[in-house]
Amino acid sequence: MQLRPVYEHHKLGEDDLWATIRSKVVKLLNQRNIQHSSVDLVRFSWTEDEDIEDDGGNGDDEDIEDVDIKVAPYGTVVITPVTIWVGVLPDTLTGEVAFHSSNHILNLLKEHGISDVDVAYRESVARGFNGPELFAPVSDLDPLKAVIDPVTTALGLPIAGLKTLKSQGTMGFYFRVGQDLYAVTARHVLFPENEGNNLYSYVAGPKKEVVLMGTQAFTNFLISIQGHIGILNNTVGVLEKRVVALTARSEGGGPTAEQAASELVETQQELTKTRTAIEELKKFFVKMKKQWTRPKDRVIGHVVWAPPVSIHTAPHSYTKDVCVVKLDEKKFLQNFRRNVLDLGPEIDAAKFISLMYPRIDAPSDFDYPVERLLELRGILSAEEIRTPNNKDHKGNAMRYVIKRGLTTLTTIGCLNGFESHVRRYFALGSRDSVEAAVYPYDNNSGPFSRGGDSGSIIVDALGKFVALLTGGTGATDSSDITFGTPMYWLWEIIKAQFSGANLDFEDDDN
Repeated sequence: MQLRPVYEHHKLGEDDLWATIRSKVVKLLNQRNIQHSSVDLVRFSWTEDEDIEDDGGNGDDEDIEDVDIKVAPYGTVVITPVTIWVGVLPDTLTGEVAFHSSNHILNLLKEHGISDVDVAYRESVARGFNGPELFAPVSDLDPLKAVIDPVTTALGLPIAGLKTLKSQGTMGFYFRVGQDLYAVTARHVLFPENEGNNLYSYVAGPKKEVVLMGTQAFTNFLISIQGHIGILNNTVGVLEKRVVALTARSEGGGPTAEQAASELVETQQELTKTRTAIEELKKFFVKMKKQWTRPKDRVIGHVVWAPPVSIHTAPHSYTKDVCVVKLDEKKFLQNFRRNVLDLGPEIDAAKFISLMYPRIDAPSDFDYPVERLLELRGILSAEEIRTPNNKDHKGNAMRYVIKRGLTTLTTIGCLNGFESHVRRYFALGSRDSVEAAVYPYDNNSGPFSRGGDSGSIIVDALGKFVALLTGGTGATDSSDITFGTPMYWLWEIIKAQFSGANLDFEDDDN
């Protein structure tokens, strides 16, 4: 069963009726003391191996009366009605309470003339996904391409607080005020719950310093370099054996001697290239371990503003979970590339293009950047968030989005057209908010985000800012739905605090 975004409904989309319904659903859940974590608007789909046959009108097909059925080459695609999907904390809801609660929600819908929306429940927890100069991003031809990303100036930097190295997250985006360079992440990445929820504004005195990579992230970084060296050493062994075999064949004078000689040249070139890559990785590993091991050497800036996390900010009730870091420009400027998202080496270019635009009946509007760096320009409006601009390979309306974070690296997801209600539980209570929602790409892609991805910037196919990732819901530390604060609203909050803030670096001559 695949989770699908919703962009249209003949009633819920009128005059933002969904916001009213969503709020009333939350009140009904509260009246029954249902410990819910989220209220989302979704659809589901699956593929039947065989077509659903007409049973002669005996009434047994009433359960699928409102189900949208499409015939695909490989079977029947079943798409459910629009569904209010309620997340509840594990082991807190009985079937009887869910039954009565569902009927109350359905009656609420009928009061608004809606009879084609279902109600479903799931167990789910909402959670926040918590030195030397940085390098320039490298191309796919560079020997360091698979390991260097965490220490470049491209967006998606893994970060932690100098005094909270075990709490890790991701840096979202950059902006400039005059000659000063700043970056934005989610507040909860750098302010653990036990530090309270008060306004932080740096004036003077000890700084709340931010480091590149927490303890675990740096350990994993070094391990990844060693792992790639090991893989390449194995490759060298295979290539050396192939050289011996091809040399013998080319000197043997048989019918394949000429072909073997040609293959020998190619293999020797590949062997030389692999040995060079190993030497580059070894030098890089030594440099990282020598210059970056001490957390103090990985300090890249300090927090200058972090308002309290708030969730009832008018008029949308979006989460204000934001933190601004003033960066040490000496560690950035030489290799700074403005707001660019490195699409990473995990998904090759051809596959990336096909994922972003899976249709074969029209050209793609996604242009894979030559250097793998997607330049970010503009902000997706509220209207654009609600409006799909693409279709998946089955012809369903869709808007695909991208993010790069500490844990899941580069992922592609589906932006939902209707916002979600989210409730997060803490030791001292709970917080409710409204969030933009992103669903996984499909059943095989894995989650859009996991713990550690908080603070990542979510962007669309054209490089427009969409939302700042704040967390997600799911039964484990991965999320079946990812949540974020819409950028069109968040950027206005930041500009009000930082007069002259420039997101596009229009006046930057570097």
